[in-house]
Amino acid sequence: MEKQLLFALDIGTRSVVGLIGCPGPNGLDIIATERMEHHTRSMLDGQIHDVPEVAQLITQIKAKLEKSCGPLHETAVAAAGRSLCTLRAQADLDTSHRGALSVQDERTLELAALQCAQRQLAASSELPDPAAYYCVGYSVTGFTLDGTKLISLVGQRGKTAVIELIATFLPRQVIDSMQSALTAAGLELTTLTLEPIAAINVLIPTTMRHLNLALVDVGAGTSDVAITRDGSVIAYGMVPSAGDEITEAISHQYLLDFNVAETVKRQLLKHKRITFTDVLGIVHKVPAAEILERIQTNIAELARDIAAQILTLNGVAPQAVLLVGGGSLTPLLPQAVAQSLELPLARVAIRKPETVDGFNSIPAVLSEPDGVTPLGILKIAASNTLHFISVWVNDNPVRLFNLSELTVADAILGAGIDARSLHGRPGMGLTIRVNSETRFFPGQSGQPGQITINGEPAKLTDSLVDKASITVAKGKSGASPRMCVADVVDVPDSFTVTINTMLTIIQPVITVNGQAATMETQLNDRDEVCCCLPKTADEVINTCEITAKPTIFNYVINGTEREFSVMPNLSVNGKPARPDTLIEANAVILIQDATPPTITEVLGLDSFREETLVVQFNGTPCRLPARRQSLLCDNQPISPDALAPIGGNITYTVSQTPPTVSDVLLAADFDPRSLPLGSQVNVLLNGRTVEYLAPVKNGDQIEVTVK
Repeated sequence: MEKQLLFALDIGTRSVVGLIGCPGPNGLDIIATERMEHHTRSMLDGQIHDVPEVAQLITQIKAKLEKSCGPLHETAVAAAGRSLCTLRAQADLDTSHRGALSVQDERTLELAALQCAQRQLAASSELPDPAAYYCVGYSVTGFTLDGTKLISLVGQRGKTAVIELIATFLPRQVIDSMQSALTAAGLELTTLTLEPIAAINVLIPTTMRHLNLALVDVGAGTSDVAITRDGSVIAYGMVPSAGDEITEAISHQYLLDFNVAETVKRQLLKHKRITFTDVLGIVHKVPAAEILERIQTNIAELARDIAAQILTLNGVAPQAVLLVGGGSLTPLLPQAVAQSLELPLARVAIRKPETVDGFNSIPAVLSEPDGVTPLGILKIAASNTLHFISVWVNDNPVRLFNLSELTVADAILGAGIDARSLHGRPGMGLTIRVNSETRFFPGQSGQPGQITINGEPAKLTDSLVDKASITVAKGKSGASPRMCVADVVDVPDSFTVTINTMLTIIQPVITVNGQAATMETQLNDRDEVCCCLPKTADEVINTCEITAKPTIFNYVINGTEREFSVMPNLSVNGKPARPDTLIEANAVILIQDATPPTITEVLGLDSFREETLVVQFNGTPCRLPARRQSLLCDNQPISPDALAPIGGNITYTVSQTPPTVSDVLLAADFDPRSLPLGSQVNVLLNGRTVEYLAPVKNGDQIEVTVK
């Protein structure tokens, strides 16, 4: 029987490691391994920047491994936690009728919780495009059966099983660039995980996860963090800085090519004095201690970034920190991390995978800190937990995790196609106000899209198989209605009137948004349409384009020149009318020149009524004006109701002085001068003796006696 070979690739920022493993009865055997470094900086911070360059390096590693292991077509990889999104999710399962639970039951719960996490991601408002994220791994934080926490459900019996896990997601760009490099190298991606997940599976078995530990995979571009506590992995995180920051610091300090600076960094702990040539061609021999002193600040800054991420994820300093990855060999880094976390130096250590559960033996080339992640990738590939199937959507390859029963909908979402685009949207309707009434006119219905699998019609709910070819034709949206005024209004019948002996047809007045329009005027959303017949005399006259200009009369009022505007005289069917008089069909309208206004109209008085008061004179009522008014036109008295002569000089005065006893005597025709000489006149106002100039008011009583 042919042995099953597993191919794992650790595609790092500084180097690519490939190893071949073979599952055996007692664990994995490492068959072959190859390691090559990038010739250029084709990767930065865990992200592939030069796909062809990385693909060429993968192809070379693959070719070397194939010489001893035969053709390789599939591989497992891990991604750095760049732009990592972590979600906690849980799922439950009714187990009351299942009997003893099996491994498959646990698997079912894991997949259900993963789908829950994916739904949380799709509904997230914190990410600009949640659909552009891939799930790259998960860690189970615990099982619960009927309220009791358990390490495993296998063999247990109960009513309700619950799982809690942490799912990790990375942007599509990170995964797609890796997929492109693998495809260019002739490889198919079958298993994908996160680098800290791979590392933690090697160094921190489940028996150690009750401890509060922080595992930091310090690579060249990123430092990935995982935290364990209370028996499970509780958090994942990433720091976008690692060993390259130290290399760049050396490069800047001594003007070195990046690759030369990397060589100097690796020699710091091996040699007391290091020789190198800068970009100017000058040869330097510098003590390692001097170089370390110059980059000490940069090492401390990297340590602070790592410590800050650990504290963010864990809340407090952990019990211990395990450093792995090639960047963990950076001089003085463990000491700086311990200082930043205020931990004893012995609690921060660089770990090597000398012995790992699940492996029969580990070759020396993988027994360094940078061998942890590739071993973890291979171990996860052998665990059969999270694998891909490959399908084609509109001739584009799409990789999907085998989360339970995959459907066409999963493939369409994985291809970045919005499922809503398959249902042709109805056209935008029009909302139009017609004569102050809001009316809605719907758009046309959309046409649904078409889906086929391997040329056969399919539905979103149809199941997927590996290598399926899916064609998706998006639906067509319906058109918005094209409408004109004639489509939305009922045009009232016109009528005729006679205006100044001219027979005139009165047509409906049509406006759109207050502007004159016709029945063919096109309408837009939110337009306001008005179509109505003129009803009043003013409206009818305006529609006939008859200009009824006012006549301007000039006057001088109390010494000030004033203008008085008078509209033409209007009559309807022989009767005086106003601009708001309602007009019926066949009405006869006559418009005549304006006549001068009356004095009262020019002065703006509502009326010229005189207010009077009544005083009892010797027991007889006597009426007299309450105030004195004077009205003159061209220095001549004039009636308030008289027409004001054009250009007339009008004087109007009102005295607010109250009438006096003398005014009462004049109004009563009592003249003291007509009395006999020597007569004595006695005047009483309300029983009191007063003078002739004493003021009077309404209801007063005046008695006059003559002796």
